[in-house]
Amino acid sequence: MLRFVADGLFGRRYRHRTIVLETIAAVPGMVAATLLHLKCLRLMIDDRGWIRTLLNEAETQRAHLMVFVAIDRPSLFERLSVLLAQGFFYNAHFLIYLFSPRTAHRIVGYFAEDAVRGYGQYLEEIRDGRQENPPAPAFAVAYWNLSPDARLADVIRAMQDDEAIHRDINHSFADALESGRDLPGPPQIIP
Repeated sequence: MLRFVADGLFGRRYRHRTIVLETIAAVPGMVAATLLHLKCLRLMIDDRGWIRTLLNEAETQRAHLMVFVAIDRPSLFERLSVLLAQGFFYNAHFLIYLFSPRTAHRIVGYFAEDAVRGYGQYLEEIRDGRQENPPAPAFAVAYWNLSPDARLADVIRAMQDDEAIHRDINHSFADALESGRDLPGPPQIIP
């Protein structure tokens, strides 16, 4: 459903589409980390690394957003879209996570799978010359430790790798919760 809405609003304007979608993508990690933190405090148990992993996911998603904000400033319409989408998605994800953390992690895993696919399409558009491939913003070069002459395509590949890790982590968390192994250690995903 989100892809359909994004396709309708932005079409092949990948930069603008990414700005809006990455502001939403940063929500689940923060929501899950907050609710898990509160659960661990209430039950006086260790989180076994889940909170840090989820906060890292939220931070990485914010980094994805900052790359595209450095390249294209969002329009007033996009800022309004972000406000509305974040408000809706934060509350929806909060409720889903509150009632079924397993389902929430599974949904996020599927979102990340779609992001891997979407970044792949963006890379094809750049490769085929239908989208620009400007120099990577300095922020991105520093964040992903890219070469100084990196281009946007290099950044998108790094982001695609991040999304694949987020996909695997969230599906792993959902699998752990489904099997009844509440709060296992974070999965060991090697990029």
